[in-house]
Amino acid sequence: MSNVINLNRFRKDRARAEKRAQADENAARHGRSKAERQRETNAAAKSARDLEGHKLDTPTDPKPGA
Repeated sequence: MSNVINLNRFRKDRARAEKRAQADENAARHGRSKAERQRETNAAAKSARDLEGHKLDTPTDPKPGA
């Protein structure tokens, strides 16, 4: 004779395992430490400052002598 399986428990356990796997995947994809987020923010700010510093000054009047 075979063992009796509670199908309701089996279904819930399987759903729990799927949710846990999805959560682990999301944590690996999106999870970053506070230091990593801060480092990325600082790098973006430095990049913006560097770009602003390299811009050329342009006259306000596009047609000189007009």
